[in-house]
Amino acid sequence: MSDKPDRSADRTGTTERTPEDRPRRRQARGERRIAQLLDAAASVFCRSGYTGASTNAIAREAGVSPGTLYQFFPNKEALAIGLSDQLLHDWRASQGQALAPENIGLPLDEMLDAVLDPLIEFNVANPAFGVLMHGADTPGRITEEISTVHDAVLTRVDDIVAGYLPDASPEERTRTANMTLALFKAGLDLIMSHEGTARDAYVTELKTVMYRYLKPLVGEAGGGGH
Repeated sequence: MSDKPDRSADRTGTTERTPEDRPRRRQARGERRIAQLLDAAASVFCRSGYTGASTNAIAREAGVSPGTLYQFFPNKEALAIGLSDQLLHDWRASQGQALAPENIGLPLDEMLDAVLDPLIEFNVANPAFGVLMHGADTPGRITEEISTVHDAVLTRVDDIVAGYLPDASPEERTRTANMTLALFKAGLDLIMSHEGTARDAYVTELKTVMYRYLKPLVGEAGGGGH
């Protein structure tokens, strides 16, 4: 048994923090500040677009000084890249749920619900995703990520199409997958530009359009009905 005094608590019974605690607390504070700044960047990008946004506006939105912002992000592009990395991580989780292999073989109307609902919900919850992913002024690093995401999504849509059209040629499947993805993007633009019951109506319209496009191609294998 050690004769050294126990210094883990002071005379009031309060446990002292060890030196090891301090870096962890600083790290936690830094992570919270980064999350705060990225949330503010998302809001400003949605209002002003990437080009129209400024680090001063983002700092004001976050309720911090520009100097505090620069401690974590050297410029606007770094903020956009940090935000896009976060959004793409979340998008991949949403995409994995939507484009899961178990959705292949569902009746066509059920498959559309299973695929489209998570993707639409993600975009509605994260409007900055569309701003950064589809903006003409998006930084190059993000543009490269967009291309990778698009290719991955197209591959999964092609796999789903193949499950409904097993006898189609690769060219036919790819053409159908490209058209399906284009319909989704066009419908999503309309969905994102409306709110409330109008948005719900456009969600229904998108599903109807995609069903009517796909149903004649898949025939009886698609089942269901709209």
